[in-house]
Amino acid sequence: MSETVRVLFLCSGNACRSQMAEAFLRHLGGARFEVYSAGSEPTGIHPLTYAVMAESGLDLAGHSSKSLSLFASERFDYIITVCDRARDRCPTFPGDSERIHWRFDDPAETVEGQLPHDRFRRVRDELRERIRLWVAAQQGLARRQAARSV
Repeated sequence: MSETVRVLFLCSGNACRSQMAEAFLRHLGGARFEVYSAGSEPTGIHPLTYAVMAESGLDLAGHSSKSLSLFASERFDYIITVCDRARDRCPTFPGDSERIHWRFDDPAETVEGQLPHDRFRRVRDELRERIRLWVAAQQGLARRQAARSV
């Protein structure tokens, strides 16, 4: 992939899912991707987000919960919402961004009979697998585009 692909992950609080997605794409996609995350109503990063990502070997120490208004004038190749509320409230961004919606459960919600750590781990693992597959698809797309331009 010759050009950097700019990606913005959005969720409502920028506390769990979008933070995990940002970290995984940075890790799995490497320098091919310029990755950010934000929330429509940022709340701060949930403590269990730090914990379960550390279990995966990813340190979120430099991450912060950000408002999507910080990115309102920026161009992205992809805007990926990871919750329904963010999808429904996602503003228009400049340029020709492709919008993608991946719905993931909010691990911070209380669910009777489920332990909080288990919910966070499940969502973490689902996000990691979705991003792994998406990165592979992006690599395939880049190879096909390169072959056509020869």
